[in-house]
Amino acid sequence: MRRLVLLGLLGLGVSACKEEPVVEEQPLCPERVLESIGPNLLAQRATTAAALGSAPAPATDGRQRVLVRFREPSALSLAASAAVPRLREDKVLRLGARLKYHWPESHLMALSLSPEERARLAQDPEVLSISEDRKVYALGMSPLEPVRALFQGPLGERQPLNTQGNPTEYTWAVRAVQAEKVWDPDGDGVIQPGAITGQGIKVCVIDSGIDFDHPELKAAYGGGWDYVDKDNNPEDKDAEGWGGGHGTHVAGTIVAQPGSGATVDPNDKTLSPQGMVGVAPGATLLVARVLDKDGRGDTSDVIEALKWCRGQGAKIASLSLGSPEPSDEEKAVFQEAWDNGMLTIAASGNGGELATETTKTYPAAYPSVLAVGAVTDELKHPKFSQGGDFLSLVAPGVSIYSTFPRGVSPYAELTAGDTFLASSALEFSPTTGGYEGTLLDCGLGDGLRSCAGATCEGFVAYVDRGGITFGDKVKNVVSQGARAVIIGNNDPEDDTALGFTLGSRNFWPPTTAVPTTTVPLIRERLGSTVKLNLKGHDYAFSSGTSMATPHVAGVAALVWSARPQLTNVKVRDILERSARPLGDATNPLDVRFFAKGLVQAKKAVDMAIEENPQ
Repeated sequence: MRRLVLLGLLGLGVSACKEEPVVEEQPLCPERVLESIGPNLLAQRATTAAALGSAPAPATDGRQRVLVRFREPSALSLAASAAVPRLREDKVLRLGARLKYHWPESHLMALSLSPEERARLAQDPEVLSISEDRKVYALGMSPLEPVRALFQGPLGERQPLNTQGNPTEYTWAVRAVQAEKVWDPDGDGVIQPGAITGQGIKVCVIDSGIDFDHPELKAAYGGGWDYVDKDNNPEDKDAEGWGGGHGTHVAGTIVAQPGSGATVDPNDKTLSPQGMVGVAPGATLLVARVLDKDGRGDTSDVIEALKWCRGQGAKIASLSLGSPEPSDEEKAVFQEAWDNGMLTIAASGNGGELATETTKTYPAAYPSVLAVGAVTDELKHPKFSQGGDFLSLVAPGVSIYSTFPRGVSPYAELTAGDTFLASSALEFSPTTGGYEGTLLDCGLGDGLRSCAGATCEGFVAYVDRGGITFGDKVKNVVSQGARAVIIGNNDPEDDTALGFTLGSRNFWPPTTAVPTTTVPLIRERLGSTVKLNLKGHDYAFSSGTSMATPHVAGVAALVWSARPQLTNVKVRDILERSARPLGDATNPLDVRFFAKGLVQAKKAVDMAIEENPQ
């Protein structure tokens, strides 16, 4: 925050001999701060979605959440072996432990222990290891039977696929992986009769939950479980509203239905009014919610979710989540899933260009997991996408258009008189509300006196990009009376996808961003009246290896649907051998960025059919 120096009447010569008194710059309209974004926010700094993983874990009751691995029983009779799991449960409960999960087949438990209980358990000769039930990110429970056993009733079956679509639903990403060439080879927007669409294959999305009533998803949805709320309603939602929508976005990339469009953003004329279509629209979607509304979850829930997916017949698990720390217990369970015929696919991480032994993301870096990195629409390597020797494939992961919880993704209607000006609402902007008023120039919005002509009666603030976070710009101009905010972009490379964020959920005023081409038109209207209304639509653009991963999961579903008798080993082999090489094969750096290359659906399906004739 800027400080205003109070100079004495005798001038600079005298004041230079002593420290000048300073006063903090004060909000022009403190009541506006209280009414709109809260009394404490001027002192806060917005946090971006990319920094989610560094947020502190919530406070606990002092008990430690751990994973305990037991030694395999020595040669025992069948009756004696069958009694071991119950004896172990009795032992830990007598100790005072709280049992969350018990996986007898893996000789593993998830427990909550006091430090004293942990010390005593560590001395048990049957215990092989005790490790933290670590947190995972979107890049205590009383002694009960495992949650798996609480699920009541069979899962549902997906509804019939709507084959009538429109080629405008085919995003650049779907085309880049050749998905539409598998089920719509003539490109007319109608799925060819008898085409391979992923039918008969269950894909399990282990993530933050979904909006399963979304028009693009509800036909494909076959059921799920919520490990956060402990029920069979895996929505990323509570009484206060929706979470980040991460799982809904991932799910749409896999199974969004042709011709099922929901509400779209009218600002982007390149989008289809019918929405979009997934890579494998005929696959059945299972959902295991393990991440809370802040995008955090526990390793134990990931393990349980993976076992649940296997138990429900899922061939494929898609995990757009991870942790920077490996877990021997988790590694063993993923290996177990692989050994039992499941293909698990996970995001390589968004931590930088090349992973080291200390920066790899897990589960992607486990040998039994297919790790996926991201590429841009120019099939180049984005700096955030983590590569390395553990990487298997790459897929589209920048500006990916997919489903989002209904009405949660904000879009803007910005008008000056009768002129509609295309703009892009910032992430975390409200999805309802608007304001009409005089447009004032607030420069960079980097101070509490930055808006010339500001009035507490209200105005629309125009601020330029740069200097400080977008959230801080908005806080500063709101303190001067702004009721709506327009941010001008200064980098033409970002014009195609203004993925700007306010950094966190809050009671923000309507806020939108305009591309560099529109900035001069906005400046021409300074001093005149403009109107900004925000509404909610049902899709969103997002970037990350999280977005790349479901493209590979969808292609895997197409391959398996073409040849259901294939093993997971063969499916992975086909995906890797059919990939399109990218970069320079003689450049070691490119090899680590792109690995086997860009996943290709048509080539993979053809290879599966040709190499495995009837």
